[in-house]
Amino acid sequence: MSPAPSETIVAVATANGRGGIGVVRVSGGLVPTLAKSLLGALPRPRLATHRIFRDATGEALDDGIALYFPAPHSFTGEDVLELQGHGGAVVLDRVLRACLAQGARLARPGEFSERAFLNDKLDLAQAEAIADLIEAGSEAAAKAALASLQGAFSHEVHGLTERLIALRIYIEAALDFPEEEIDFLADTRLLTQIDELLAQAAEVRRAAHQGALLREGLHVVILGRPNAGKSSLLNALCGFEAAIVTDIPGTTRDILRQHLSIDGLPIHLVDTAGLRESTDIVEQEGIRRAWLEVERADRILLVVDDRYGIAPEDAAILARLPAKLGLTVVRNKIDLSGTPAGERVLEHLAEAPEYMRGRAVTEIALSAKQHDGLERLREHLKRCLGYQPAEGGIFLARRRHLDALEKAEAHMQRAHECLFSSKAGELAAEELRYAQRALGEITGQFTADDLLGRIFSSFCIGK
Repeated sequence: MSPAPSETIVAVATANGRGGIGVVRVSGGLVPTLAKSLLGALPRPRLATHRIFRDATGEALDDGIALYFPAPHSFTGEDVLELQGHGGAVVLDRVLRACLAQGARLARPGEFSERAFLNDKLDLAQAEAIADLIEAGSEAAAKAALASLQGAFSHEVHGLTERLIALRIYIEAALDFPEEEIDFLADTRLLTQIDELLAQAAEVRRAAHQGALLREGLHVVILGRPNAGKSSLLNALCGFEAAIVTDIPGTTRDILRQHLSIDGLPIHLVDTAGLRESTDIVEQEGIRRAWLEVERADRILLVVDDRYGIAPEDAAILARLPAKLGLTVVRNKIDLSGTPAGERVLEHLAEAPEYMRGRAVTEIALSAKQHDGLERLREHLKRCLGYQPAEGGIFLARRRHLDALEKAEAHMQRAHECLFSSKAGELAAEELRYAQRALGEITGQFTADDLLGRIFSSFCIGK
C-alpha cells in the first residue's frame, strides 16, 4: 500500500471556484528539483518567500508565496512545497501543469494524509479526524474533530491498550513460567484489574458513541398512538408544516423524514404511522415500517396525550422497545390537560412504572400546538448529542471505531469469563490478544490495506 519513494504527488489543495488565494501542494523526492525550476531557487525551510512561479520555458505563471518543508519535518514526512498564489481556476491549473511537467503526478484523494499516516506523522484516527474537521457541519463537531486530530481519542485508546498489555504480560508470564508457582487465578488483584479494564473500555466506548452521534447526527424516531400529536411535534421542531395534521386517526400512513439542526447539531427526525391494531392494509404497512425505523434509531420520542397519561397501548409499545435504546416520553397537549411544562428523569425512582425500570427515561411535558415547553425538548436533544457548554470531553468518532471498541470489549468480557468461570488462563490470554488487535484497528496498528483505501479515498483531493 505504501507509495513508491520516488513518486512525487501534486494537487490543488483549495476548493474549486474563484478565490483570493489558491494553494498547490507538492510532496515527494522531486520537490527540491521542482522548486528550483519553478521558483529559481529552493526557498529557505519554513519561511514564507515571495516568488514568481514560472514554467520550464521561463514564462511567468503567477506571483505568490512559496513555503518549503524539508523531510521529515512536514505534514507528510516527505519534502513538501506549498505554492500560494491567486485563486483562479486557470491560474492554478497552469501551476499544476508546470509541476506535472517536472515529473510529479496528480495525487489521489486523501493521498497526502495517507502518506502522513504511512510515515508515522499521525495515526489513523487522527488522519480520519482531518476529513471530519473539513466536513464538520457545526461548531461542536468542528471542536470535537479538532480534539481527535490533536490526539484526544488516540490517547484514550492508547491508555486502554497499555492497561490491556500489562494484564496480558502478567497472565502470560504466569503461564510461561509455571515453576514460579504463581497462582494468578487466586490473585484478587487480577479480578480488580480486569474489572477496571472493562469499566475503562465501557467509558471510552460511551464517549466514542457520543462522538459518532455528533458526527453522523442523532437518529430520532417519533412513536405513539394515533392522534397523540406526533406530526404536530415534527412540525413544531422543524418550524414549518412538514406533515399533514388532522383530527382523523391514522392520517400519517408512511415514514416522513426531516433533517434539522439545533444550534448546529444534526438531528435526523422520523415521523411514523400511529401504532395500533388495524385491518387496513396500507396502515399495517406503515406500522411495519415504523418498527423497522426503531431498529435504526438512536433515540425514541414516545408521544402520549397528557390528558390520559400512559395507556395500556403505550405500555405495550414501551415493552417492545430494545432495553438499551434511548427513550424520551413526550407528554403532549398540556394546553388541554393543564399540566405545566417541565422535565423529569425517571431513573431509580419508586414511582417509575414497571416497564420503565432499568431505563434512564426522560419525561418532558409540552404543547406541540402552542410550542410551550418545546425549548426544553430541544435542550434535551442537544444533551443526547453530547453538547457540553463547558468545552472538552468530547472527541469525534466513526462507526468503525465503535465496532472496534465493541469487539474489544466483547473479547475482554470473554477473557473475564475464561479466568473466573472456566479457569482457563490460556484462553483468557488469547482473548486479550484479540482485544488488543481490535483496539489497534482504530489507530491503524492492525489495519488491512483495503480498509485504508476505503478510508482515504473518501478524503478531498489535496488533503
